[in-house]
Amino acid sequence: MSTVHEVATLTSKGQLTLPKPIRQALGVDAGGKVAFDFADGRVVITRVSDEGHQDPAIASFLALLEKDIQSGQRIGTPPEQLAQALLARLGKPTDLSEDIDGDVAL
Repeated sequence: MSTVHEVATLTSKGQLTLPKPIRQALGVDAGGKVAFDFADGRVVITRVSDEGHQDPAIASFLALLEKDIQSGQRIGTPPEQLAQALLARLGKPTDLSEDIDGDVAL
């Protein structure tokens, strides 16, 4: 395992900028998340993976939705007004009958 040693300066607000070599080693960009763990006088910074939402209510809803999709229950065309509102928020023309290219993960 290679080592990288960089120094960052703490601001008066308690903020710091992760040096570029550290960001690159962690594989994080703007908006990326890192976790700080403090033990035995040392701080370990790790990248937080985008694992989806951890809220139990959301997890339960998504599990129910997945079950419905797999069984084909309660799945249908959304109301026209909702579909049009969602399409309007995309900001570009979209053909709902067009085939989807590539993989789709739910």
